[in-house]
Amino acid sequence: MERPSSPSFSVLHYLKGTYVAFAFCSALILGALKGIVVGPIACLILITGNVGVILGLFPAHVTWTVGAIIKTKRFVLDLKLVLLFSIPFLFGFWLVVGITGSVLVGFGYGFFTPWVSTFEAFRQDGEFTKFSHCVVDGTWDTIKGSCVVVRDFADICYHSYPLYLKETSERTTSDEPQTIRLMEVPKCIIIGLMGLIVEIPLFTIIAVTKSPFMLFKGWQRLLHDLVSREGPFLETACVPIAGLAILLWPLVVLGSILLSIFSSFFIGLYGAVVVYQERSFRRGLAYVIAMVAEFDEYTNDLLYLREGSPLPKPGYRKKIEPQNKDFSNGIDHVSATQHLRNNTSNTSEAPGMLVPNLAHTRSVREAIQEVKMVQVWEEIMRSYEANGKQLVDANVITTADLAEYGRATKLKSNSISNSSGGQASIIGHGLPSYSCLNALLRSIKMGSEGWVLSNGVELTHANRPQDRLMDWFFHPLLVLKEQIKAIKMVEGEVRFLEKFTLFSGDEQGMEAWNNGSVVPQDALRNAQIQAISRRYSCMEKH
Repeated sequence: MERPSSPSFSVLHYLKGTYVAFAFCSALILGALKGIVVGPIACLILITGNVGVILGLFPAHVTWTVGAIIKTKRFVLDLKLVLLFSIPFLFGFWLVVGITGSVLVGFGYGFFTPWVSTFEAFRQDGEFTKFSHCVVDGTWDTIKGSCVVVRDFADICYHSYPLYLKETSERTTSDEPQTIRLMEVPKCIIIGLMGLIVEIPLFTIIAVTKSPFMLFKGWQRLLHDLVSREGPFLETACVPIAGLAILLWPLVVLGSILLSIFSSFFIGLYGAVVVYQERSFRRGLAYVIAMVAEFDEYTNDLLYLREGSPLPKPGYRKKIEPQNKDFSNGIDHVSATQHLRNNTSNTSEAPGMLVPNLAHTRSVREAIQEVKMVQVWEEIMRSYEANGKQLVDANVITTADLAEYGRATKLKSNSISNSSGGQASIIGHGLPSYSCLNALLRSIKMGSEGWVLSNGVELTHANRPQDRLMDWFFHPLLVLKEQIKAIKMVEGEVRFLEKFTLFSGDEQGMEAWNNGSVVPQDALRNAQIQAISRRYSCMEKH
């Protein structure tokens, strides 16, 4: 249907756009005024309260920590001495992070919460309601919220921290005392300091260098959504908040830079852990170098820049646990290992040293490839076809069933009510439920955390299609899979579940198919299995 081009329509469209622009500018100015008025009060409460809690409880925190380390029997004497020696550095770091975080949270919460609340008021119904919420929201609520934040922070520092120390220091009879290799401590300290010296400046350089890409790519995406009315601009109520996101995007970029610098501190110190775990100074040094390449690769993937990283990325682990499945290409590593053993057993020469082929490191986008929705449906249809052929060959589904299903489908297409259940329901509802059940049983046997398709590809929350229909379909399947695992059925009960699912409880059809099933004698267990089958059938019908 073509859009009318009458002058009245153009005028109305122009007036609507003018109204939205005026409302956005008014909310922007009003939110800024509320932030100026309310922000200093909330900011002062947060900073004063949190910093007061940190400094006021600082002597108690030191005393509690030292006492817990001395009294505990979970650590040997050597480890206690190392922990006591590192306490001044840890608490110094706590003061810096706690006070700095309180200041940043105070400014962010105090000044931006009233601003954002002004725009969120556009979600309300009614013009007067919107106006009143624009004026009131984010004023007194922000001040009360800052008091709540201070109270919760004080509860954590005064109540939760002593309980955590008590639980950590208590040793049960089955716990072995934890020890430490003192010979590794000097190397850990050196690598930790080197990590700080290398990671902090290089992470900062990478983050600052790529911040213009993040700034302009973010603006490009938001402006594209604004023009095409997609994403956050799809709903009219979200337009003011999305417009505010365009204005505040530079602050998001600045926050990402600060977060990168802050995270580099912990990433650099983790090199000491690598040295201790691997018992190698060289591998700790390799970790420090590799983390720069990892961060560069991560930012490239995040900003859709070049694949991988040109920086060196040496290995820093002696043993890498093999994964059960490579999701990007569906290759089974266990099968590959078995194939290698078969090849070496067929040769008369002794197997030489296995040297892996050198290959470029895969980026995050390459490691987890999203399975397309059309691939999922193709595999589902293939499984229906394969299971249907097997059942036809076994004479479980007969030609009479197929003919009855064809007639029922024709009647349904002609808008005539289909009152026939029986054979039509076996193919229309029983076969899809049966195929889905087989897929989940296969997933359980393989120890998968998701759903294994017929071609061997595992569908998980990480690589599943981001589709509304898949949201309705995928999560209930995983719930049913967990329910099957929970009741721990034997082989005969599994066959009974398959039979009951295929025939939807039709006793005549179930008696005709001898698949080795065993009817549970326990009435409760029988009801549990039948309930799972009915959930499958209900989900397939919907």
